[in-house]
Amino acid sequence: MINYIATAAAGLEACVKREAIKLGFENIHTFDGRVEFTGDESVIPKANLWFRCASRILIKIGTFKAVSFEELFQGTKALPWEEWIPVDGKFTVVGKSVKSTLYSVSDCQAIVKKAVVERLKGVYDVDWFDETGAEYTIQVALLKDIVTLTIDTSGSSLHKRGYRANALDAPLKETLAAAMIELSYWNKDRVLMDPFCGSGTIPIEAAMIARNIAPGLNRHFASEKWDRVPEKLWKEERKKAYAAIDYDCMPEIYGSDIDPAAIELAKSNAELAGVDDCITFEVKPVQELELYGDYGCLITNPPYGERLGDMKTVEDMYRSLGGTMHSNETWSTYVITSMEYFEKLFGKKASAKRKLFNAWIKTDYYQFYGPRPPKK
Repeated sequence: MINYIATAAAGLEACVKREAIKLGFENIHTFDGRVEFTGDESVIPKANLWFRCASRILIKIGTFKAVSFEELFQGTKALPWEEWIPVDGKFTVVGKSVKSTLYSVSDCQAIVKKAVVERLKGVYDVDWFDETGAEYTIQVALLKDIVTLTIDTSGSSLHKRGYRANALDAPLKETLAAAMIELSYWNKDRVLMDPFCGSGTIPIEAAMIARNIAPGLNRHFASEKWDRVPEKLWKEERKKAYAAIDYDCMPEIYGSDIDPAAIELAKSNAELAGVDDCITFEVKPVQELELYGDYGCLITNPPYGERLGDMKTVEDMYRSLGGTMHSNETWSTYVITSMEYFEKLFGKKASAKRKLFNAWIKTDYYQFYGPRPPKK
């Protein structure tokens, strides 16, 4: 069995855990910033293609305590790197250190690189590595003197789905947008609306969820070129993912924004994602927002003030949004913002609130629950 780590932004661990359970992975355990589980090599393509809220899929090579560079070197050298890295493998080392005796990340990276080279020299009986083959990114992470060594299977972060070639300033990561949807009570039978849609991330992620489109279908991953992961596994998993798409599903999703350029970009992104036929985008200020039908869900990432620089404009937007949403109490509202007095401007106390990070900005995810729709 291989030990895996799905990394997660702070506050999204529960979403990633639910995804791991849904995907059928085993021995699932949740920690700050990550979810660990086990499986065989087939997990690598499946996890990379299907996780919507995780940031990366790592292989956990080993963990041990180190308070000196010698302990770090020997602990690293003792691990079975040859099980993954072939004689022609090209590998780099990245790192981080938190509350640890070995605080110099660059020194730790150099020690780990040297230790892995020494290990592979002995295994492959060579003195020099050309590193002309597939790429392997090793991560050395130190937390309170405990070293965790991993290999990254993803390459680029999983939020890079492949449908957003261009984005506006301060874009919402696709993984966070998916988590906001997963943390709501929205489903494909309910209307979804985003009145601050920007380049369309929330509506597009919702449409992909509704149609069961694997988020990683439009991109490639570092581990696709690894000897340990047969090409056949990738082909089989992609074939299953394409077969799982529900093209007949036509969710009712609306995205609007005051910026015409943003809407044009959103339309282009939706087309690349294959969901342009089930999202209606339009140029419209929030003051003109209309709610279509009953029991819908509004999920949005509005300007915070940090980005606009005009606090009064932002406050007026939030008041206007609240006024519209109070006009139909069957709707549910979900808003992520760094504005600490958002509830006062919105005119209502949230049913629930969750701390999340939008990039480097500390935010709250305000959730205002409407009543459940009547059973059909």
